[in-house]
Amino acid sequence: MSLSDTSRLLRDAGLPKWALLLALSTALVVFLEHFALPASLLIGPMVAAIALALTVGKGKLRVPFWPLQFGQVLVGLMMARTITADILGTMAKDAPLFLLFIFSVIAIATGLGWLLTRWQVLPGTTAVWGSSPGGASAMVIMSEAYGADGRLVAFMQYLRVVFVAVGASVISRLWVAADGAEPLPLVLFPEIDWPAFAATMAFAAFCAYGVWRMRLQGGTIIVPLFLGALLQGMGLLKIELPMWLLAIAYALVGWSIGLRFTRSILKHVARALPRVSACIVLLMALCGCMAAALHVFAGIDPLTAYLATSPGGADSVAIIAASSDVDVPFVMAMQTGRFLVILMIGPMLARFIARRSGLAENPA
Repeated sequence: MSLSDTSRLLRDAGLPKWALLLALSTALVVFLEHFALPASLLIGPMVAAIALALTVGKGKLRVPFWPLQFGQVLVGLMMARTITADILGTMAKDAPLFLLFIFSVIAIATGLGWLLTRWQVLPGTTAVWGSSPGGASAMVIMSEAYGADGRLVAFMQYLRVVFVAVGASVISRLWVAADGAEPLPLVLFPEIDWPAFAATMAFAAFCAYGVWRMRLQGGTIIVPLFLGALLQGMGLLKIELPMWLLAIAYALVGWSIGLRFTRSILKHVARALPRVSACIVLLMALCGCMAAALHVFAGIDPLTAYLATSPGGADSVAIIAASSDVDVPFVMAMQTGRFLVILMIGPMLARFIARRSGLAENPA
């Protein structure tokens, strides 16, 4: 085969565009990490993919099925890893209190999502999924399985992640009088427990194949999350996910979302931005009122209460909580509990609101 034939095959496979996408994604992640922006490992690739899709990509690039399936399973396992015995013990100890505030925050967020749906700010049930207060990446993945537009859900979810992270950071700094703590550095290549890593990869492959074989909607998140947490709790599995592997998983999910953006979608996002932003600010304010109630009636210190009731962005809230003088298990128990409830009732809520609003759940 001649050099020209090889070059033509590479162009036909889109390799130059993939190389450009990888380089642009890396540059954006480094830039966002410089400013300690939460979810930079996902937002950077997603923005890079949007830029490529609107310019040289022309809608022809798509993330292959199996790498994307495997990446989504890794995201589910990452979430399963956070469900520890300490968090479960804290939730069991104060179960009525947790359930009351978890369902209150979900009710507020769902109400705002219903209003956005009624006003038809975004099509179908996209606003309901976008307003779900927890697990941004999981909501994006699951929303597509249930017919919402993952591109617009991602826009709402990650805009809220940024709003919540900035708000929580400001409140934390003001409350603790700026003690000088900084977010934890990103360590891409930590030491690895190789036997645990091999077991985790085998389990992830089993989950990916099983979900595909059984055709479970949203199963790439739910199955590894619940099975992984169960096996971890029983001491049968140590979930070993080095950051470089999670970076690949986040990039695959971000690319799959961003590569499907079009100019018409971007125009729709721009039109919806003011009302979506107003709803996010209102949601944060109402959750702040819930935090005040938690402080007054349950005696929880104000900063712990505020971080515990923050609507989503659990990863960024965890980093802020770890660098502040708060009850970290309480904060993470509230965040994790709300995420688990959302996973269980989110699809049901979306379908209920779709029926009441007279809107079908059609994919974009």
